[in-house]
Amino acid sequence: MSFAPPSRPSRSGASAARRRSPLLVTLVVLVLVVIAVVVVSRLGTEVLWFDQVGYSNVLWTQWLTRGVLFLLGFLLMAGCVWLSITLAYRNRPIYAPSTPEQATLDQYREAIEPLRRVVTWGLPVLLGLFAGAATSGAWKTVQLAMHSVSFGVDDPQFHKDVSFYVFTLPFLRFVVGFLVAVAILSVIVAVATHYLYGGLRVGGAGGKGLHTTSAARVQLAVTGAVLLLLVAANYWLDRYSLMSSNGDKFAGAGYTDVNAVLPAKAILAGIAVIVALLFVLTAVRGDWRLPGIGLGLMVVAAIAIGGIYPAVVQRFQVNPNEQSKETPYIQRNIDATKAAYGLTDVDDSLYSATTEAKSGALSADARTTTQIRLLDPQVVSPSFRQIQQIKQYYNFPDTLAVDRYTIDGKSQDTVIAARELDLSGLGAGLQNWVNDHTVYTHGYGLVAAYGNTTTSDGKPSFFEKDIPTKGSLGDYEPRIYFGQGLPDYSIVGAPQGTDPWELDYPDDEGGQVNSTFSGDGGPDVGSLARKVMYAIRFGSEQILFSDRVTSDSQILYDRDPRERVHKVAPYLTLDGRSYPAVVDGRVQWIVDGYTTTDGYPYAARTALDAATSDAVTARSQSIEALAPQQVDYIRNSVKATVDAYDGHVTLYAFDPDDPVLKAWSKVFPSTIEPLSKMSGDLMSHVRYPEDLFKVQRTLLTRYHVDDAAKFFGGQDFWKVPDDPSTTGEATQQLQPPYYLTLQMPDQDSPSFSLTSTFVPGGTTDRQILTGFLSADADAGSTAGKVSPDYGKLRLLELPRNSSVPGPGQAQNNFNSDPAVANDVSLLKQGNSDVILGNLLTLPVGGGLVYVQPVYVQSKSGTAYPLLRNVLVGFGDKVGYAGTLDEALDQVFGGNSGATAGDADNAGKGGTAGGSDTGGPDTGGGGTSDGSDATASAQAQLDAALSEANQALKEGQAALAKSDFTAYGEAQQRLQQAVEDATAASDALDKAAAGSAATSTPTPTPTPTGG
Repeated sequence: MSFAPPSRPSRSGASAARRRSPLLVTLVVLVLVVIAVVVVSRLGTEVLWFDQVGYSNVLWTQWLTRGVLFLLGFLLMAGCVWLSITLAYRNRPIYAPSTPEQATLDQYREAIEPLRRVVTWGLPVLLGLFAGAATSGAWKTVQLAMHSVSFGVDDPQFHKDVSFYVFTLPFLRFVVGFLVAVAILSVIVAVATHYLYGGLRVGGAGGKGLHTTSAARVQLAVTGAVLLLLVAANYWLDRYSLMSSNGDKFAGAGYTDVNAVLPAKAILAGIAVIVALLFVLTAVRGDWRLPGIGLGLMVVAAIAIGGIYPAVVQRFQVNPNEQSKETPYIQRNIDATKAAYGLTDVDDSLYSATTEAKSGALSADARTTTQIRLLDPQVVSPSFRQIQQIKQYYNFPDTLAVDRYTIDGKSQDTVIAARELDLSGLGAGLQNWVNDHTVYTHGYGLVAAYGNTTTSDGKPSFFEKDIPTKGSLGDYEPRIYFGQGLPDYSIVGAPQGTDPWELDYPDDEGGQVNSTFSGDGGPDVGSLARKVMYAIRFGSEQILFSDRVTSDSQILYDRDPRERVHKVAPYLTLDGRSYPAVVDGRVQWIVDGYTTTDGYPYAARTALDAATSDAVTARSQSIEALAPQQVDYIRNSVKATVDAYDGHVTLYAFDPDDPVLKAWSKVFPSTIEPLSKMSGDLMSHVRYPEDLFKVQRTLLTRYHVDDAAKFFGGQDFWKVPDDPSTTGEATQQLQPPYYLTLQMPDQDSPSFSLTSTFVPGGTTDRQILTGFLSADADAGSTAGKVSPDYGKLRLLELPRNSSVPGPGQAQNNFNSDPAVANDVSLLKQGNSDVILGNLLTLPVGGGLVYVQPVYVQSKSGTAYPLLRNVLVGFGDKVGYAGTLDEALDQVFGGNSGATAGDADNAGKGGTAGGSDTGGPDTGGGGTSDGSDATASAQAQLDAALSEANQALKEGQAALAKSDFTAYGEAQQRLQQAVEDATAASDALDKAAAGSAATSTPTPTPTPTGG
């Protein structure tokens, strides 16, 4: 065979190539330099950030682990592939057989030969890079395996500690899977190389069979044997993975898995080992028929033993007797699921709820009814903006937070938000680099309102407000440099002796009050090298040239609380919501962190994004949905705080007994503070997290059933109801859980709680109430010690034959009530919109009471919701009035008893009225026969109440006509009447105390229009 010599390039062509070469090389070098500078800037700023927040070991541990794994993965993959190609090439036959097939391959070899060295080295390097990236991504799996901690619980099948499934098994599966990939690619490149260079031929003189040289046979047979041993290991590990499988009806290995699939996997593993030995034998003796037969038998066995046999067992043994066969394994699933999701200690009790409202039925629940939260945190954000935004460059989130504060010695449910910076409010004319990054650098102050009361005109009743801040929260640092909607970066800190330029707020004289950041919130950015790095990172040359960037400057970035916690604790799954609280004189963002796994044997698997999605997350852009992660174990093991002023992140081990947290504490020592370091002030604002509660309520729709036989039948499964307020929308969303203070039937006093309801499962349209779930959300106020009742789940199951309306039925009763429908229709006919607030459910009065606030806002112009009326439902009875007390009295026959048991809270909590600093307290009065003073005071009280009721009626009539001028006048008379009634009540108290006769307490309602 002859080859034509390649033609030489012309001198002119060679000269042109030489002229182009320096330019090309220069361009390539410049591109590489730019890439290197960008990478170094990014990595360098990350080092500076972690060093500043005090979590450098987290970054270096990640980088070191990733780097080592990348190197190992790269070397193993690239080395094996290179070795396979090199051995095949070096041991190629000197003279390839002269066949038509080889003549074709000769042409390919000629084409490839100039690139052979590139392929020999380039292909392994390329595959090595992919492999290195894959292995570095498994750094969490490797670290957990290296620092595993015992769970102290054995699985029911193999009796191995759960830590094997959570920590060790994922690592073993990763290693085996990676080695299988290496072996397969090594076989592929060896076969290709041997075939190309004649070491491997398909067919021979007779046109049949596989023919190899001795060297090719040894290489391929040994590589094949290694691959088969890895397949055997994979089959063996499959046995343990069955413990975490997710079946149609329950999780974990069932009867067929245990009695058919497990033995099949063991048999197939043994067959794979035998076939591997046949490959080794082939390497020695040179006969490919035995391993070929072995592979064929292995495939047949995989189909027959691994597929057909389990199917036969399932169809002919299990299906005809499925309940009895699967019962033991369902019980395993029930027990494991409850342990994995913290559901083992649910206080499950039967609640024989009545639907008949009786006079005075709420007298024993007065402390609950007076605390009913009428302010809907999802509705009133526009009201916060209109009243407390102050300036256009401040803003509040779409959904506000619910917390509790002790005001005047009483615990109050509150709706609270941070007044954060929003540069979009400035307008394009005022937005420039100096303003965006050096002047408007922070928000200012918290705004908080009582949850159970509003002002007389329906506005939130703020107890913390305005700029400068004033109210009941005391002195605290109001500047919000770290929050949820701040610019991507701000440069803060002015040199000493320089006038501050960071805006706090405008003053009354047309100027402004400025300040200079004095904390340690971000890396120093004064040096030239750091200016260059940050200018590259943020694509902002102004950082290099601005006079505002000095040796005293700090740069603040990664300012979202959840983002900061995620960076310093990358092993945590974070709750979708963070909320602010005043803690020890500072505004702290509180973030709940979860440790999770998907390897807990027999526990049900849950998709976090689906389980935590509801009407609030769907509507609010300020709440982040959890990632689409599948878990079968979850613990709220960490409470994190982020200081709103300097961004300092603190992680507290809230569940120090969690094995997953213990393992991560060994990976990142000294990064998690013990619970004993948590102050009492911070503890008082810790609450049971929403996303954990949502996951638990999702599981309890099925796993409230303890009996395996009943679980199999599924006739008592529930579901979370749709949010009635989304009726008519394109997509129905689940009703969210609600924070509110209530007293469950087995509690001695009300507690701050998180609640949800259940209705029948399946496709039934009968939306009766089947269950009510409450989690004690109050962690107490003792430093370093959590209240023993915190996190206690109480489940009230209603009798199976009950007909207590569910949320959907209650909403339908409200909407179809003639008085309600007529009033709402009148309101909508004017220039007003009616907004229904959260539908709260409370187990009081021997049954279930539904309470829903009704808001009204203008359809045009300045529109924000004002609380006008309250809906109350009990059974099929509906109350609709301007105050909660009046609505309750309508339902319970004029005497609900809602304020009878708690004079301290009556009026403030039991009504929707009050002043801007909280509703007026109303006490008891008294009458005394023969006492002129008492009679006079009583007469004054009656007159004031009469005037108040008249003003209330006139105000409602004016509101129905959208006559807001007349409505305002009526509200002023109403407010005056309330003050007169309060004064008369005080006089009545004094007269009764001075009378020798026995006095009879007379509750004094507060009939306001709010």
